[in-house]
Amino acid sequence: MATVSVYNMEGKEVGTMDLNDAVFGVEVNEHLVHMAVVAQLANKRQGTQKAKTRSEVSGGGRKPWRQKGTGHARQGSTRAPQWTGGGVVFAPTPRDYTIRLNKKEKRLALKSALTSRVQEKKLIVVDELKFDEIKTKNFKNVLDNLKTTKALVVLNDNDKNVVMSARNIPDVKTALTNTINVFDILKYNTLIVTKDAVATIEEVYA
Repeated sequence: MATVSVYNMEGKEVGTMDLNDAVFGVEVNEHLVHMAVVAQLANKRQGTQKAKTRSEVSGGGRKPWRQKGTGHARQGSTRAPQWTGGGVVFAPTPRDYTIRLNKKEKRLALKSALTSRVQEKKLIVVDELKFDEIKTKNFKNVLDNLKTTKALVVLNDNDKNVVMSARNIPDVKTALTNTINVFDILKYNTLIVTKDAVATIEEVYA
């Protein structure tokens, strides 16, 4: 069982916390992590791109000039790809890019991502994140105290003051325990999690 330090908003160590090995100490499955990231990016794609092939462009039914004797190259249609206004060769058509992982794979990929953050010592547990007002500077001060810049901040509750204070900081994203995903965990250098959020994650995924 891994033990991590717990910090307060001033960046001072206020205790330690044992992490559940069933979530934060699994064997990292890099293949599944890769699959989860690929699936997430693929599932964001709209797949609505469309261009017309030569069979779909209007016109071009008549042969533009006779086959022989004109000095021109032979042509059968003014809508062939080499003509202006012609169709597109191998035109893209709308399609579904969705990649599906089953529930077990998703859970293991997320656990692997969380474990990798613990192993790389890039997981910071804070006892709480509470602000009296919405102020970006306050959140920036907390990041400075924790000596980090690019971070994914995982909260247990949707605290408006915290979320809005973090919103204008370019390399910071806030997430709730039920919205965390593999891509975000790997994208940000540091994972900042509140004590309550760690307990919830362990409860759901252990």
